[in-house]
Amino acid sequence: MAAAAGLRLRGPLVLRCGPWRSFTSQTDGEARVTRVLREKFPRASAIRVVDISGGCGAMYEIHIESEEFREKRTVQQHQMVNQALSEEIKSMHGLRIFTSTPKP
Repeated sequence: MAAAAGLRLRGPLVLRCGPWRSFTSQTDGEARVTRVLREKFPRASAIRVVDISGGCGAMYEIHIESEEFREKRTVQQHQMVNQALSEEIKSMHGLRIFTSTPKP
């Protein structure tokens, strides 16, 4: 549509929603996503959720280490996380997921 109007977009899309925040404490969104993941993955040995959209909750990066992922392909692990966060994802712009299993 923009091309039809003679507009050209250049450069990366930058999502801005407010001033950059300090990463010393969790935002409400980070705490909510962490809580859901803890409930859905009770055997998780590590969960880290970071709001990478500047604190507005539009995009998150998730690192989760859980025994539940053992012997599953990466795509299956990510599907499990997406399913666990199905309600939260509805209000997100994007999500980066990193999964792993605990070292024996």
